[in-house]
Amino acid sequence: MTLSHADRIEGPLFSRLSLAWQFAVAGAAVLVVGMVLIGLWVTSRIEREAVRNAGSVTALYVDSIIAPLTSELTSAETLSEGARKTLTETLQQGALSTRLFSFKLWRTDGTIIFSSEPSLIGKRFEVSPKLASASAGTVHAEFDHLHSDENRIERESRIAMLEIYSPIREAWSGEVVAVAEFYEKADELRADLNTVRMQSWLVVAAVTAGMLVLLFGIVARGNHRIKTQRRSLDEQVVELSRMLAVNRSLRLRADRANQRAAALNEQYLRRISAELHDGPTQLLGFAALRLEAISTGRARDDDALRVQQSINAAIEDIRNICRGLTLPELEMLSGNDVALRAIREHETHSRGAVLARIAPVHVASQAAKICIYRFIQETLSNAARHAKASRVSVGVAEAGGMVEICVEDDGIGFVRRPDDRGLGLTGLEERITGLGGQLEIQSGSAGTIVRMKIPAHDTDHA
Repeated sequence: MTLSHADRIEGPLFSRLSLAWQFAVAGAAVLVVGMVLIGLWVTSRIEREAVRNAGSVTALYVDSIIAPLTSELTSAETLSEGARKTLTETLQQGALSTRLFSFKLWRTDGTIIFSSEPSLIGKRFEVSPKLASASAGTVHAEFDHLHSDENRIERESRIAMLEIYSPIREAWSGEVVAVAEFYEKADELRADLNTVRMQSWLVVAAVTAGMLVLLFGIVARGNHRIKTQRRSLDEQVVELSRMLAVNRSLRLRADRANQRAAALNEQYLRRISAELHDGPTQLLGFAALRLEAISTGRARDDDALRVQQSINAAIEDIRNICRGLTLPELEMLSGNDVALRAIREHETHSRGAVLARIAPVHVASQAAKICIYRFIQETLSNAARHAKASRVSVGVAEAGGMVEICVEDDGIGFVRRPDDRGLGLTGLEERITGLGGQLEIQSGSAGTIVRMKIPAHDTDHA
C-alpha cells in the first residue's frame, strides 16, 4: 500500500519540522504547482499569439502576391496552365522562395487545385478543421506535426515549419473562393519561441522563489517569536507551579504555626503564672503575714524591715518578669549589638567563654531584635546545660537581605523528638517562622550547629 503525497506530508517526519519549515515544504509544493500552471499558461499564450501574428503577417504578404494570380478562380474551378506556370515561377523566385518550403491551393471542398508538389494536384482529401476554418474566412497558423497524407514531403524534410491556411477572396465580393496552404520555414521563430519560453520560465521561477523566500522569512520570524513566547510561557508555568508549591507549603506551615502558637501561648501564660506565683506572690504573701502580725501586736523587732525587703524583692521580680517579656532595652541597639548583649549576659551567668564572630547587621523591627536575642539566649543556654561542650561559638552576618546567626558547639549532640512540645526550640522555630525565616539544626556526636535566617527588613507574613 503506497502513501499519497498528502499522507506523506502529514506524516511524523513532517510534524517534527518547525512551523517555518512546514510552511516552506507545503508552500513550496503549492507554489511549484502554481508556477508550472502559470508558466504553461503564459508560454502557451505567448506561443499562440506569436504564431498567430507571424502567420497573419506571412499570409498577408503571400496573399498580396498570390491573389492576383488566382483571380480566375472566381469563374473557374481550376487554374489555367498559364496561371500555374506563373504561380510556380513566383514561388521559386524572389522572397517567397526563401521563406516558403511548400505551397498548396485548395478548393473549399478539399480538392488541391495547385501544389508545389505536382503529384498532389487534383487529389481530394477530407476537409480538415483547419481547412474548414480558413474556408470560413479565418487565417489559421500553427506548428503542425505533419501527420496528414498530403504532408509527406514536409514531414521527410525534418525542418521546423509553420503551417498557415489563408483564405483567398474574390476582389469585388470578398467571398472565399480558395484556401492557400503554405509551410513557412520557422527555425528562427522556433528558436525565438524557445528563448522566450525559457525566459518566461526563469521569470516565473524567480518570482515564485522570491515569494517563497519572503513568505518563509515572515513565517520564520513569526515562528521564532512563537517559540520564544512559548519558552517564556513554559518558564512562567514552571515558576508559577513552583510558587504554588511554595505557597501551599507556607500555608501548611502557617496553619501549623498558628495551631502551635496557640498552644505555646497557653504554655507561656502558664509559665508567667508560675513565675508570678513562685516569685512576687510568695514575697507579697510573706509581707502580708508580717503586716498582720504587726497589726495584732505580735510583731518581731525586724518585721518592718523584712516587710520592706519582701515588697522591694517582689517589685524587682515583677520588673524582671516584664523586662523578660518585652526587652525594652533592645530597642535602641543594632542587630549586632543585640547579639553581643545576649552573648555577654550568657557569659556572665554561666561563667563560660563564647567565641564570637559578629559582623555589622541592620535590623529595624523590634520583633526581629527580640528573635535574635532569644535565639542566642536559648541556644547558648542549651549548649551550657546539655551539650557538655568545651567550645561554643556564635557567628552573625548579613547577606542578600537576610540576617544569618549560627551557634555551634563541639558537645555530645542530641536527637530532637518529633513530638517535642517544649518552649525552647519549638518556640524559637515558631518565632522565626512568623518573621518569614528558617531554622536549621544539625546535630551529631561531633557537635551541634543551630542556624537561623530571618529577613533583615520588615516583610508581610500575614
